[in-house]
Amino acid sequence: MRILILGGAGFIGLHLTRRLLADGHAVTVVDDFSRGRDDLEFAAIRPLVGVYAADLTTAEAYTGLPHGWDQVYMLAAVVGVRNVERDPARVLRVNTLALQHLLDWLHPGERLFFASTSETYAGTVSAGLAPVPTGEDVPLLVADAAAPRFAYAVSKLWGEAAVLHTSRAKDLRCVVGRFHNVYGPRMGTDHVIPELSMRAIRRENPFRVYGSDQYRAFCHVDDATEAMVRLMASEHAADQTVHIGNDTEQTRIGDLAQLVLRTAAFAPAPELLPAPPGSVVKRCPDITKLRSLTGFEPKVSLEEGVRHTFEWYRDNTS
Repeated sequence: MRILILGGAGFIGLHLTRRLLADGHAVTVVDDFSRGRDDLEFAAIRPLVGVYAADLTTAEAYTGLPHGWDQVYMLAAVVGVRNVERDPARVLRVNTLALQHLLDWLHPGERLFFASTSETYAGTVSAGLAPVPTGEDVPLLVADAAAPRFAYAVSKLWGEAAVLHTSRAKDLRCVVGRFHNVYGPRMGTDHVIPELSMRAIRRENPFRVYGSDQYRAFCHVDDATEAMVRLMASEHAADQTVHIGNDTEQTRIGDLAQLVLRTAAFAPAPELLPAPPGSVVKRCPDITKLRSLTGFEPKVSLEEGVRHTFEWYRDNTS
């Protein structure tokens, strides 16, 4: 197949590109390289893919791209709690404009995957209006649209609506995938597992643990890319919103920190600190729908995934 990945130099984008190349597909990557990096790992696949450097918030970015793609993956976005809180207006601008220009550009019949997030329903969980594990059918609630952290959720809420309504209007075939705490090598340091790993590598003591009594369900990036590939191959997934994650290992953050420290062979004194403002106490997807549509089952255990991720940061940190 001919496949276009917008945001293909980023974390999930690079892992997805590698997977699709391994499956024998022809891949073209578009990225502005503001978050996605033109590093040694991207350089290793550069000879194997088409590469466009473009600012996707402008309509002109799409004029040089051909049509006729079998699949299009929209992964480009401003993500990360620190980035969101630092400049929420930029998050809203970039995430909405890039997607709107893509939807205007797509031709009828083209197949699109849109990367959304569990943050879309975080307000519902925090208000006690949704069970955990959480399915796709819960109401979506933004408790405070002015709160900086909610800028990302709002941009993805808008994106889900825009994708689904445009799909019907233009006869596209779209899948909305809500990622849940996807982690792995090369994801930057603004996420809990890489951040804990980096501080363990630096031998921080006392060792800070934020929100130790919160719970998350982490999904290794290899499992996430497997789910994406399966969803895009499923005719029954068209115009569906589907949770992507791992519901088999709900993990307390304090226990996650201990797992990282054991992996690092480091035993500092813990310093327990409050969770970041606005974060939910517990998050875990119900992936019954993903299973029924694709037969997907998570394969990478948290222990294996943390070890894999820690070793990458250890070996790639100067």
